[in-house]
Amino acid sequence: MFAVYAESFSPDDPLSGLAVGERPDPEAPDDWVTVQVKAASLNHHDLWSLRGVGLREDSLPMILGCDAAGLDENGDEVVVHAVISDPAWSGDETLDPRRSLLSEKHQGTFADQVVVPRRNVVAKPASLSFEEAACLPTAWLTAYRMLFTRGGLKPGDSVLVQGAGGGVATALIALGRAGGLRVFATSRDDAKRKRALELGAHEVVESGERLPQKVDAVMETVGRATWSHSIRSLRPGGTIVTSGATSGPKLDDAELTRIFFLQLSVVGSTMGTRDELASLVELLDVSGVRPVIDQVLPMEQARDGFAAMAGGDVFGKIVFTR
Repeated sequence: MFAVYAESFSPDDPLSGLAVGERPDPEAPDDWVTVQVKAASLNHHDLWSLRGVGLREDSLPMILGCDAAGLDENGDEVVVHAVISDPAWSGDETLDPRRSLLSEKHQGTFADQVVVPRRNVVAKPASLSFEEAACLPTAWLTAYRMLFTRGGLKPGDSVLVQGAGGGVATALIALGRAGGLRVFATSRDDAKRKRALELGAHEVVESGERLPQKVDAVMETVGRATWSHSIRSLRPGGTIVTSGATSGPKLDDAELTRIFFLQLSVVGSTMGTRDELASLVELLDVSGVRPVIDQVLPMEQARDGFAAMAGGDVFGKIVFTR
């Protein structure tokens, strides 16, 4: 079958290890299902894999991709949940210490077919296209869990989204607005600030600029470059929810004095559960909110999509189709 896969690692030139070509058809173990992939979306996780982060050399070649939507063995339209927990695990699968994502231990979604545990598929409503549904399992699910599960936000609360433009940030803005939150967003780029307003942000400011008010929560995916601004933007007793560090994890100043004096909460968040994915899909079905898609490419042109993400000039998701 056709696939996009990692055949080697390079921390400095990740695209040098990217290959496009034929791979063996997958075989589904008991209680697993084969999904015919119609669309799959790109994540930063895929670039990190090509750098050798989270992927062992003895696992190569590894088909990349965490997210997909397609058809199951019965021809039903489904969305694939990317978190693979241990078969003996029960409860929140994101807390399973032995969990993995597709494309780490198991072959990923950038292919004609992917096999996943039967419990890892969610029905896709007809209102969502395959391209839209393929955006949900990583970036949009991460945003949903950050806002409503880990952040505990409710209608009327205020939230700051740092770094408008990426897949998680655009999802945070759209879902926050749909959930009745007052949404603030930042970006260094004027065009991205304007797009954030169109997406639903109530107000946008340049990165590092003081907000018109202190907020109940900050959604932090940038890390070092925005951490101090995030802490300083919170009201006393507020919460910062972090799920990534695209500018690096090593802080110049952790702002510990402010954290303890203002009694702030620092909360980690990773991906989401299968049940949260089902709730997210239902929310989009009834609300009309749709993922922001930067570009759609045939999977044969995957290298162009990887190059665009590596270059950083992206607003929303990059989607590959079959």
